[in-house]
Amino acid sequence: MARIAFILLCHKDPAAVIQKARALTAAGDVMAIHVDANAPDAAYDEIHAALKDDSSITFAPRVRCGWGEWSLVEATLGAARAALRAFPEASHLYLLSGDCMAIKSAAWAHQMLDADDADYIESVDFHDSGWIKTGIREERLTLRHWFNERSQKRLFYTSLNLQRRLGLTRRPPEDLTIMIGSQWWCLRRRTMEAILAFLAERPDVLRFFRTTWIPDETFFQTMVRHLVPEAEIRNRTLTFLMFTDYGMPVTFYNDHYEMLLGQDYLFARKISPEADQLKARLGDLYASGRTDFRISGEGRRLFSFLTGRGRHGRRFGPRFWESGVSMGRERVLYVIASKKWHVAKRLVGAIRAATGIPCLDFIFNEEDAPLPDLGGIQSSIAKRTRHRRAMMRMLFDHEDSDRLLICLDVSGIDHLQDFASDSCELRVLELDCAYSDEFLAGHARRMGLAGDETSAAGLALLLPTLRNDIAWETERLRALGLPHLGRLREEASPTEWAAAIADFLQVGQEEAAEIAATPQLFAD
Repeated sequence: MARIAFILLCHKDPAAVIQKARALTAAGDVMAIHVDANAPDAAYDEIHAALKDDSSITFAPRVRCGWGEWSLVEATLGAARAALRAFPEASHLYLLSGDCMAIKSAAWAHQMLDADDADYIESVDFHDSGWIKTGIREERLTLRHWFNERSQKRLFYTSLNLQRRLGLTRRPPEDLTIMIGSQWWCLRRRTMEAILAFLAERPDVLRFFRTTWIPDETFFQTMVRHLVPEAEIRNRTLTFLMFTDYGMPVTFYNDHYEMLLGQDYLFARKISPEADQLKARLGDLYASGRTDFRISGEGRRLFSFLTGRGRHGRRFGPRFWESGVSMGRERVLYVIASKKWHVAKRLVGAIRAATGIPCLDFIFNEEDAPLPDLGGIQSSIAKRTRHRRAMMRMLFDHEDSDRLLICLDVSGIDHLQDFASDSCELRVLELDCAYSDEFLAGHARRMGLAGDETSAAGLALLLPTLRNDIAWETERLRALGLPHLGRLREEASPTEWAAAIADFLQVGQEEAAEIAATPQLFAD
């Protein structure tokens, strides 16, 4: 009979990981857990302490993972090796994330795998399938990617553009046909063993994939097609997931329970953090022994039907960006409000380096602020502003984080009022800067209120108005009554800066002091 070794990749919510591990191994299956090295050591210690004595669970070496990087494949391979060593009786390896939940029982899953000696992995031709909907395509392979698009955005695109200009392209290994598909798969033991043996003999393949972009969508898909006869491959995933027109994953809520059970899949992702009832009902399902599931398979058709009606103005309800959209109750949006954009960016650079919080610059003020491809909603400041809450939710999802930091000009009162009315937690840090006449003169030129030929006398008349305008915007910000509004005053001491930063970011004094020690933080 089939025995599944689950490969669980996780990076947050230790209590949920422990619960999931116990639920999925209660019916006789086993699990290898990889906890992202970016996660706090305390989170790993909590998981390890709770599960280390369970003979059906093993732990993989921790890898510091970044979205789109080889590190995700490296972590998966490490967990697969750990599972193969610890569980010689495991017949299949099933890759899961912390956002996946079972929508069938273990009895159903074992019957399904026993009935068909095959690997389940979505695997289609990289070049001809049209699988990639947004972002770069061929250059995922032909260029080399050393930097992370999310945490090292400027370096990522600088490297990309430099390689384009210099024509530094490459080709995949000649004997490989590159395939692409969902990263969520279920492979037979012998298939994973064949992949590991192949890699031991082919360091060139490892070198190639290490610098491709988003290799978790191409590596295993290519390896399986290269090593396994086509008759033994089922070109599908056993994890039910859907995507919006913007290429973002659809989230499931409490009222999706019956629909999920009717899908011809074993697991589903992503389950909303707020869907407590759905999580409770699905949590008990895997070990229930049920085999009476009725497969209707209407999920994708229903979703396509409803979104199609929306395109023609005949939707049952408003589009998600028109009303009721929420960034998420369990999420925290950090906003640095500043009239001196260069000071805010300097501070953001230090925060990004010290904390790993995903940070974005003045995305609602600068047209060319670096942003991922979100299907067009990010293409102009007008669109970003019109659909700001929807875009922020998509950015949270894109970063796969419950924390996100942006910069905003102090004039952005409407944005802050809108964000404050959301269910997420809003934390704002005002940068209380001194404004010299030189800065205000440059500000006037940037705004088009003065030019190179404007006389000193003309500027002298304009500067008091600009100074008063900034003071008025600042007072409007302070009058909003935001529950989490802090202030970083230029004339304060570094110790006071660290205290304000610690309160704003909810970090320890050591991290805050490191950020506060940024050289020339308020310099013009």
